[in-house]
Amino acid sequence: MKIDRYRGWLGELGILDRPWLILGSAPSPTLPAGVLADHARVDINNSGRTAEEMGLGRADLTFRAKAKPWSEHPNLDTHGLLWIHTKPRWYAKLKLRYRPHRHIESLEVLTPKVRERIVMAETALPVSEIGDLGKVTNGIAAACFGLACGVPSIVLAGISLTSGGHSYNQNNRARMQITEDRAVLKALAKRNDISTTEAELAEETGLTLFRC
Repeated sequence: MKIDRYRGWLGELGILDRPWLILGSAPSPTLPAGVLADHARVDINNSGRTAEEMGLGRADLTFRAKAKPWSEHPNLDTHGLLWIHTKPRWYAKLKLRYRPHRHIESLEVLTPKVRERIVMAETALPVSEIGDLGKVTNGIAAACFGLACGVPSIVLAGISLTSGGHSYNQNNRARMQITEDRAVLKALAKRNDISTTEAELAEETGLTLFRC
């Protein structure tokens, strides 16, 4: 895996040496006052719409799946976009011209295969053999990506194993990949560089409950 490529890119964005606050899509995310004063905000998929509604401003990084509908968050506003895509960067950059957004300063791509390899490398788990889909959700994958790149610490917000639906729409879609996410989060809980603002998630997985 060419992690150095991504480390260099994150360094250019100014967030390689900063702790990350990963904002997932679960309803009613817990954001302690002051946490974004020293944490880079990493939006998952369309959670930037929730951040926009909360007045949080531009994201430092957005970790986005190819299949997520752009219509759900047409005002995507981010310094860096890491797009989970099967095509090379030049092709993704071309496609991006036709996707609605407010501001994208820099683009990088991550293939699904590399995404899964990073998760398995950081957890030492055969994730492909766990659960129905054999892969974690993007919020968990983003945490593994950050850890693999050497980010100092990760805080998870807006990530749940129980709440259905998303913070940025009213579709109330059932949550998927629960078994995979739980297994990976329990493995990550053994580390001292990852925590969560969500009390319920901390109780279920053993992750440290973050406090400012």
